Amino acid sequence: MDVNAAVAAVAAIAGVLTGVIAVLAFRWSEREQKRPTRTSLHTDPVLPPGVDTVLSVLRSSAVVLDEADAVVKASSAAYALGLVRGGRLAVEPMLQMARDTRRDGEIRQVELDLPRRGNGRGEALAVSARVAPLGSRLVLLLVEDLTEARRIEAVRRDFVANVSHELKTPVGALSLLSEAVMDAADDPEAVERFAGRMQIEATRLTNLVQELIDLSRVQNDDPLDDAEPVRVDELVAEAIDRCRHAAGTKQITMAAGGTADLHVRGNRGQLAAALGNLVENAVNYSPARTRVGIAARRVAAPGGDLIEIAVTDQGIGISEKDKERVFERFYRVDPARSRATGGTGLGLAIVKHVVASHGGEVTVWSAEGQGSTFTLRLPEAGLARDRAQRRSDRAGLSAETERSSSAPQSPHTAPFETFPAPEVLP
Repeated sequence: MDVNAAVAAVAAIAGVLTGVIAVLAFRWSEREQKRPTRTSLHTDPVLPPGVDTVLSVLRSSAVVLDEADAVVKASSAAYALGLVRGGRLAVEPMLQMARDTRRDGEIRQVELDLPRRGNGRGEALAVSARVAPLGSRLVLLLVEDLTEARRIEAVRRDFVANVSHELKTPVGALSLLSEAVMDAADDPEAVERFAGRMQIEATRLTNLVQELIDLSRVQNDDPLDDAEPVRVDELVAEAIDRCRHAAGTKQITMAAGGTADLHVRGNRGQLAAALGNLVENAVNYSPARTRVGIAARRVAAPGGDLIEIAVTDQGIGISEKDKERVFERFYRVDPARSRATGGTGLGLAIVKHVVASHGGEVTVWSAEGQGSTFTLRLPEAGLARDRAQRRSDRAGLSAETERSSSAPQSPHTAPFETFPAPEVLP
């Protein structure tokens, strides 16, 4: 009896010891699992809740660095700018900023010029870098690309400087001429001569202000909001009519062809102004008794048919170095001739913006002493062309009825087929 009791007591004690040992082993295992390892400290840092989502929607390039300067998180834009390479921040000034911020916790910001990726040629990238602490161990770097903003600011400064110069010239001339008129009050012939010069300068000033307004309008407005099918022959007729007097004075022949049954879609006023600028330039820069031609055709293109409108002259031509800049605002190939013709240097810039806003392009071919050809390529009106053709047919029937009744017809409403061959202006 005593032996059995002793065995039971020993078994109970052994069971209690086994349970205690099992509990201790379980708790030790839990503590070991929770203890951070050296690897987890450096390779598996965890971003604070919500930070990953915020970084994914930021427009700026974002890079998160840990205490070992390793990249924890980087946006695709950061890789595109070349900020991160091989899991490390590749821009030394930014890396030093991150280290300084990690040390003292202060937010830092600086603007830098970075070389472009690849061969490093071309304009440097202008960026603004801002570094801030993210929690107790991480550092956040935000980089914004300022290259385009700087380019726009430079264009704006040049534009303001050019406008100031261009406005100062006619305004100064008007001031001097008004003084001359006052001094010559007793000389009717001199007053008449100075008044004529004042009219010329006033016209130049008016043209400059109007073209500045037109340029601002085509840069800011969307012509597709009020787009409509426009007949190419009507645009050409309007451009010829606009330059008829200047061409007649120089005995320049103007000819047009291939414009029938062609339509583009867009803002009629802007398209007419663009084509009119090209024809006016062709007349102004052509010698007397030469020829200016306007031709149009339909060409096939992968995205749909295009309408090409080419304006060709036999003028002084454009050099290779000038062809790259003729569409810049206020740029003149021949400043002396521009002053003589009253040119402002904005005509081709307006053409470029109008065509671009209509989904097209403008190109130039030229050789010095052989003339120039400016070509507009615009999307065809498409299905709207058929509707416009039906309206044209009805207008043609109405015009035929008017002719049969001997009623006079306005040249602005007549079909352009009234110019089937070159017309020598008086």
